[in-house]
Amino acid sequence: MPPCSPLDPAANAPHTLNAMDLSALQHLLGLAPGRRVACVGDLMVDRFVYGEVTRVSPEAPVPVLARSHELMMLGASGNVARNVAALGGEVSLVGVIGADSEGKEALRLVGEETGVEGYLVTDQERPTTLKTRFVSSGQQLLRVDLETSRAVSGEVEQRLVRTIRDAAKDAGAILLSDYGKGVITDAVIAACREAAAESGGKLVVDSKARSFARYGAVDMIKPNAAELAHATDMPTETDEEIEGALLAALGLWDAKAILVTRASKGISLAVRGEDVRHFPTLAREVFDASGAGDTTIAALGLALAADVPIEDAIAFAQLASGVAVGKVGTATVSPDELVEAALSAHMAPAEAKVATQQRMVDEVARWRAKGLKVGFTNGCFDILHKGHVAYLAQARAWCDRLIVGLNSDESVRRLKGPDRPVNDLESRALVLAGLGSVDLVAPFEEDTPLKLIEAARPDVLIKGADYAESEVVGGEQVKSWGGEVKLAAIVEGYSTTAAIAKLKVGSR
Repeated sequence: MPPCSPLDPAANAPHTLNAMDLSALQHLLGLAPGRRVACVGDLMVDRFVYGEVTRVSPEAPVPVLARSHELMMLGASGNVARNVAALGGEVSLVGVIGADSEGKEALRLVGEETGVEGYLVTDQERPTTLKTRFVSSGQQLLRVDLETSRAVSGEVEQRLVRTIRDAAKDAGAILLSDYGKGVITDAVIAACREAAAESGGKLVVDSKARSFARYGAVDMIKPNAAELAHATDMPTETDEEIEGALLAALGLWDAKAILVTRASKGISLAVRGEDVRHFPTLAREVFDASGAGDTTIAALGLALAADVPIEDAIAFAQLASGVAVGKVGTATVSPDELVEAALSAHMAPAEAKVATQQRMVDEVARWRAKGLKVGFTNGCFDILHKGHVAYLAQARAWCDRLIVGLNSDESVRRLKGPDRPVNDLESRALVLAGLGSVDLVAPFEEDTPLKLIEAARPDVLIKGADYAESEVVGGEQVKSWGGEVKLAAIVEGYSTTAAIAKLKVGSR
């Protein structure tokens, strides 16, 4: 892929990583390490308080949340920085915090992020923005915000301007996140434009503002469809309406390009002097859209910093956001997850059920957040027969989602002898995944599935009734976290060993 200006219309070959050009994705991921991106804007701390609601308060008609745990993470421009770093970029994070405990928490979180260098300015007169979300069964019950939208000024604004000059040196992209909390003043915008001109980087704006005219001749503005409609007073539902709104916006603003994100309808791009182009996206299950816009601009900015064609940058951003919305909270996306998502896009449904241990853990988190009961069983499943099918159907009846741990070929050989398995791991996994009773197949190399069980933490562990409950690997662990062990009935007269023996007799 030859390097060229990301906004150069000469590079118009239809690359769509979402569709999926895996070699282009891997090439882009190979370019990412060492690419510098400056993230400037409103910095927040996101606090997620998780628990279970089982009753209503006797004091008022409100749910009572029994708190189980909580997570703290960087939000807004901080989440953009986290995503850039997770994808392999090097990040300078510029923002404002207060002289409070939340500010100390922000400093701690920045310090823990590999690849993120903090350039945080303290304002003694304002609180650090904190958003606290209370969550039960995957649903937000309440959000409590601690913030001010007063514009920074005086010495704080001057320090911000000086900090931007230092932080944006050699940056291939400057990402400006304006959440309307007062950090993005006219002086800060001007400093970002000057820094971009000096470094040769692309200046991309993601803003919640009513008007985008104040940003001037930036390289790109990235509203979503609702924000574009709000700013232009025009409808943005259809492609034709989007085109009209984008052309009107180019007449109102000085930006060189406008990219509008449209959720399941994809992305549309208007470059000054060009026809509007539309980039559809693959349909994905949306579990939590929190921070999806941050992931989009992070991936887009990193791709622009790597000087890839705009088509690849957009597809990269679509792929990353598609992974992000399948996760809990303001999550980051890793290169491995992007590669797996790209491969899954071309897989048959059965192939998509075969998962690594990490994806299994991610899927379990999603299922649990929806209140689903997770089951786990395991075996070699060398030659699938009627007994296996009945066994797995019974196992699935005891849970909402069933994971099957599957011995690798080498693991089967150690357990069954050098002539086994008859079918290789890929064949066994795909046949299992083709069953409606099976929701996920997770191969493992060890002699037992204990590591998988401990990673998945199933609610119910299932083995055949030819085992005693005390003999079930992982049974003690599952019971320790409140789960149960169940023994499924065995269909007499069916076994892999018997099937192999019949084959040998028939071949004589």
